[in-house]
Amino acid sequence: MDIDLNSLSLKELKDLQTQVAKAINGYEDRRKKEALAELEERARAMGFSLAELTGVAPSRKRAPAAAKYANPANPADTWSGRGRKPRWYAEALAAGKSPDDLSI
Repeated sequence: MDIDLNSLSLKELKDLQTQVAKAINGYEDRRKKEALAELEERARAMGFSLAELTGVAPSRKRAPAAAKYANPANPADTWSGRGRKPRWYAEALAAGKSPDDLSI
């Protein structure tokens, strides 16, 4: 595949550069997945999991936290008590409500 780079505009060259970078990353990702699958298969054939052999536990995703507080004006608007306080929660506290008043 021969491309006459001198005949391309700057925009075309930058587009080509972006496409090449994506193709390289895609190739590397595919090779890593293939290698990982092969290693997992060989470990399974020997009666182990890859995580057991490497000492790395599989990543666990944390479940979303359950809602603890609800907006009195809109009960569908909830907050789990984690992270930044929502504006409605801070305003309700400033208006004299207690967290127990807002709890579900």
